[in-house]
Amino acid sequence: MSKENKYIVFDIESVPDGKLIKDVKYPGEDISEDEAISRLQDEIMDKTAGKSNFIPVTMQYPVSVVVALIAEDLTINEIKSLDYGNFRASEISRSFWFRVEVLDKKASLVTFNGRGFDVPLMELMAYRYGHEMKRHLTDKFGTRFRFGTRHIDLQDFIGNYNAIGVFGGLNMLAKTIGLPGKTDTAGDQVYDLYREGKIEQINDYCIHDVLDTYLVFLRTRVMLGDITLDDEKRIRENCFTYLKENCEYKNAAESYLSHIKDFEPWP
Repeated sequence: MSKENKYIVFDIESVPDGKLIKDVKYPGEDISEDEAISRLQDEIMDKTAGKSNFIPVTMQYPVSVVVALIAEDLTINEIKSLDYGNFRASEISRSFWFRVEVLDKKASLVTFNGRGFDVPLMELMAYRYGHEMKRHLTDKFGTRFRFGTRHIDLQDFIGNYNAIGVFGGLNMLAKTIGLPGKTDTAGDQVYDLYREGKIEQINDYCIHDVLDTYLVFLRTRVMLGDITLDDEKRIRENCFTYLKENCEYKNAAESYLSHIKDFEPWP
């Protein structure tokens, strides 16, 4: 029997909402949803002088949300891909908020840049589909509160709440301590993969990001003195054993483990 969940580590992969973009940005124009997305990306690229074509969170919806359920001793209980096999935004939203509000209502969220993207996107999905998140919205020291322990955003933690930009992001933090980080897939490929019907590859990528987030989170607990380096090593090995023996998503687990190498910090 698994132990009670103390933390919910999660990540989202999302795609532009072509219907919403068309209705909001180009109403009445005879263009397809794909054309509306491409046009908005071009406009954003022009505004950013070629630096980015990333469409804002308000114009996206989730196609994969993965949670890692973590016990109080920081070992992994389970990895779950929400609405696995169907990947419906409505059901992803419903099951996410049911877990946060009911199943694991005492658990803390753990993300990387969750305040800047993941949580706002899930809030917008709750708005769209009418899913309740009362505790999240009204508990002044809860999962929406920035400076508490109910939502630990690792970008905030490492960047000292925007004192610095965390250049390299989660990928940098992962590779700094010998974790896979980005391997065969990157975030800017998700929309193209979705259009090609490669939702399983997107989901595997989301699982990898959740694992990196979880294991980076462990290192921040070493920094806080909650665990020792020996504890971290033991908990890591527990995670790898879970991936080998118990993880439901075998392809993602095997791929992640294949990128784990012997590691010594440098210089």
